[in-house]
Amino acid sequence: MAKLNKDILFLIFEELQVDSKTLFSCLMVNKIWCETVIPILWRNPWRYEINYSNKNYLFMIIASYLSDDIKEFLTRQGIQLPSVSFQSLLFDYLSFCRSINVNTLNTITSIGSSLAYNQFLLQQEFYCLFMKKFPELNCLDMNLIKHQIFYIPEAKNCLESLCELKCDTSIDPSYFYGLARICQYIQRLIIVNVVTKPNSGIAKLIEVQKNLKYFEWTDDFDVDYFTDDPYKESFLELEKKAGFLNHLILFFLHIDSFDYTILQSLLPKLHNIKTLKTNEFYFIGFTADERIMLNTLVYNDLEILNIDYITIGETSIIIENSGGHLKEVSLKPYDFIYSQDNFSDESLIFIRKIYENCPLIEYLSLAFLPCKNHLIEFEKLLQVCQNLKLLLLITSNYYETKEEILENRKEILKILIRSAPTNLREIRFFNDFNLPLEVLEEEFLEKWRDRPALSILTSNSIYEGKDYKNLINKYKNNGVIKNFKCESYLYVEDLSFKI
Repeated sequence: MAKLNKDILFLIFEELQVDSKTLFSCLMVNKIWCETVIPILWRNPWRYEINYSNKNYLFMIIASYLSDDIKEFLTRQGIQLPSVSFQSLLFDYLSFCRSINVNTLNTITSIGSSLAYNQFLLQQEFYCLFMKKFPELNCLDMNLIKHQIFYIPEAKNCLESLCELKCDTSIDPSYFYGLARICQYIQRLIIVNVVTKPNSGIAKLIEVQKNLKYFEWTDDFDVDYFTDDPYKESFLELEKKAGFLNHLILFFLHIDSFDYTILQSLLPKLHNIKTLKTNEFYFIGFTADERIMLNTLVYNDLEILNIDYITIGETSIIIENSGGHLKEVSLKPYDFIYSQDNFSDESLIFIRKIYENCPLIEYLSLAFLPCKNHLIEFEKLLQVCQNLKLLLLITSNYYETKEEILENRKEILKILIRSAPTNLREIRFFNDFNLPLEVLEEEFLEKWRDRPALSILTSNSIYEGKDYKNLINKYKNNGVIKNFKCESYLYVEDLSFKI
């Protein structure tokens, strides 16, 4: 391993770029490994789980680049710079860097002084240094920024290459105006909405973009009611870019304050969308006209569909109009949680739409009634969708006796044993899917022995009991179960939550 070709090492370390612990250990192997890892670590040195206020190595390295006259000026202000004299740095670290995280930089500069003014001066000098030393800037996380870095003389050449920007709506619009003049090829724009007022600067920044592929908007404020519309101006500009978007992720608070017609206008224009995630959908309880509009949502490239509180019928329409590339269908079905009108018929159609239109599906939230017709279709889905890796089962037990409920659950287990694809590694049971101890063991765990180890996630606290824990540990030791956890239903229904 230590003698691997440097190019091969680079490809391996690239796969580990988010694993700082492993990368740091690789630095100590030999010179070749160290020379290969350093550029990867320093491409984005702010990303790792490090307490920067206690670890001043990064501060020392950056400060060492400051010129003597700048150091002298800062020292006169009472700023404590590292006293270590470097003979020379082993690497030109800043030449590898392609990102800035303002929050982390603020933490680092607090090492030099506790005074706000001194920290401001030190941050300003670091930004000037970055604009000179960075060959280009690809990623900027500018939450809590206080410096208009686009006025630094070298900033234009550095910022023109910006392809990812993270920001919040509390930043003054003038800052976004400055960025809009330079940064027109941003591909990933991530916005946290922390105020309830429109920000014309963000709207302008969206307007000038020529290559926007990924857009994320997350509400994060405590106000229950507001009169100004913080969405309209920005989303009207986003609508003009809709045809270029590959990924759209939206999380809204207090959706009653949102003009949903904006989204109804935006959604049909997402011709190249691959990821569509939102916590609210805007056709719930749709009229005949809205059903027609739903049929205009033709997403031939869609791979990830993750929508909260959408009806099964609406989801079926979107799936039917997709291009057969769906790998994830994750939803919190509105009609399952809040009503039962037409749920039986709609859920049967939904199962069929999955196995008819999603041959590549890997992650699936499946809501259905555990009755004969549905169970037949459920088994057919398992037989067709051979790529399935994670399955969340959301089953309703309305109007059934306890005996019928148990028999239906037994049948679900039998179907899983008979027909679950070999790729299936995780099953989640939503809400009250509880099984007697002997049924869990005899009808499922014992018969899963010849399959790959399974992870199970449930929200039912019955499995926290001593007898259940003993049984689960037994099958963990036998290699049948990899993980078995009982968590809040919020984690169970969130397919991005890792066991």
